[in-house]
Amino acid sequence: MEKLTKEDVLKKVRENNVKFIRLQFTDILGTMKNVAITESQLEKALSNECMFDGSSIEGFVRIEESDMYLRPDTSTYVEFPWRPQHDGVARMICDVYQPNGEAFPGDPRNVLKRVLDEAAEMGYTFNVGPECEFFLFQKDENGYPTTETHDQAGYFDLGPVDHGEDARRDMCLLLEEMGFEIEASHHEVAEGQHEIDFKYEEAMKTADNIMTFKIVVKAIAQRHGLHATFMPKPIFGINGSGMHTNMSLGKDGKNAFYDPNGALELSKEAYQFIAGILTHAKAMCAITNPTVNSYKRLVPGYEAPVYLAWSTRNRSPLIRIPEARGNSTRVEMRHPDPSCNPYLALAVALAAGLDGIKKGMEPPQGVSENIYDMDEATRNEKSIESLPANLNDAIAEMKKSSLMKETLGEHLFHRYIEAKTIEWDSFRTAVHPWELEQYLKRY
Repeated sequence: MEKLTKEDVLKKVRENNVKFIRLQFTDILGTMKNVAITESQLEKALSNECMFDGSSIEGFVRIEESDMYLRPDTSTYVEFPWRPQHDGVARMICDVYQPNGEAFPGDPRNVLKRVLDEAAEMGYTFNVGPECEFFLFQKDENGYPTTETHDQAGYFDLGPVDHGEDARRDMCLLLEEMGFEIEASHHEVAEGQHEIDFKYEEAMKTADNIMTFKIVVKAIAQRHGLHATFMPKPIFGINGSGMHTNMSLGKDGKNAFYDPNGALELSKEAYQFIAGILTHAKAMCAITNPTVNSYKRLVPGYEAPVYLAWSTRNRSPLIRIPEARGNSTRVEMRHPDPSCNPYLALAVALAAGLDGIKKGMEPPQGVSENIYDMDEATRNEKSIESLPANLNDAIAEMKKSSLMKETLGEHLFHRYIEAKTIEWDSFRTAVHPWELEQYLKRY
């Protein structure tokens, strides 16, 4: 991250004629919020004097303890290139603090900071590279999003079949203007589905980048008359959108997962990290796959991982180890989806991996066969378990986990479970079109 001082930010704002600054932060469900200020209020904000009402934010606090302060992280200052150059707009991502000067325990960014500090005490840095998938849909005559795709393309197709090519190109160019290093962009498997990959970074920068990425994708889609969605499974019968998460630990300037003399050239820490992820995967699911809709993606047959296993080549298990070695050695966790709160998802993933290292866990034998082709008896014989089948089951697994409670902290742990339980109850008590189609005439 570029180390900008308060004076650096003030200078950039003056020189680049920026008139509005968005002070952004994220609620517990992963929704970006912001307080917009004018240039005249910037010095006050940079002195950590910007207050907001926390009682209005999902999962934050009650009305009687609502005053919160935003502390801008100056390293996240960036100007929005799609906004006017004259009277421009910039943003800074903020940490949330209480009036007593202590970090707010319900701030997702603060949760990730705590786990990163724990990793640092063990001598590790945490690097993450996400693969964010999304759909581009047409809008109706009133401007509302539909689930009508704008193309008939498939994996790696290009124009004229891939009508999202222009939108993707503009997204990539604007992201690069904002400091992203774009490694690849392409059409995904399903019609209307796309992926843009940006280079791995230290975990906090990556989580900030994911939130920024979503804003840019949605804004540029809007300019092309399209609606971008990170909903995991918007259409039945085709692939859903995932956020495969590539992770590695650094130690003493080297990749701690690489050992040229180890089995598969993986280090002891790599195997222990994998074991920690597999051990805690069920408990993490309510965070990494946080919506009712998330579990419509996590079903066999659509390239989404369902089974708790790992492999070096096979893409059916939860964990895959890509072929690259040396500094590129990494663990790919395949079940998260882009509706997750990236700060919380990376925090629980790191906590799980570190727990594996601290306890010297050993993973089960790697699986080379396609697990989707196995029958239940074979999976049982190999002790291959499944992820939770729905959000309610995921909440139950999370409730049982002392690691999730410790990682998220008492406040956020309980508020998150409360919010997700309300979401599940709302879903299970609603009458859905499928039920009307199946039962209205029959009974």
